[in-house]
Amino acid sequence: MNYMIYDTKIGKLIIKENNGFITEIGFSRYGADNENKETETIKKAYIELTEYLEGKRTHFTVKLNPKGTEFQKKVWNELIKIPYGQTRSYKEIAESVGSPKGYRAVGMANHNNPIMIIIPCHRVINANGALGGYGGGIDKKIKLLEIEGYKHVF
Repeated sequence: MNYMIYDTKIGKLIIKENNGFITEIGFSRYGADNENKETETIKKAYIELTEYLEGKRTHFTVKLNPKGTEFQKKVWNELIKIPYGQTRSYKEIAESVGSPKGYRAVGMANHNNPIMIIIPCHRVINANGALGGYGGGIDKKIKLLEIEGYKHVF
């Protein structure tokens, strides 16, 4: 497993890769001196993330291999289908994965999403339009939605 920590416009992000697949992207509390090795896959993910954060990219092409349960993977695959600049409710995601009453389980799958931004858990909101939580903090969720041009009164 290789990883790098990068400073970005939304904070320090750690990007982890194994055998050519991104396995984790998250906020890092560590300094850049904890770097390991920048592989081509990590570099490509960083470039794509930077382009996204600058509003120049609407989809990602890096290969992903998130670790999780079958249900979590089902939810994460559904999140990837949410179009750029749009949102879905936890309930809508639950229904789309065949578990109509499983919106809390969808919330937990979002909470455990190991590849934030690329697997866009920030696009999932409450059925009443409230933003709900976000592992990186609600301020980061708002920023990501604003980058995508999502129009909502926060």
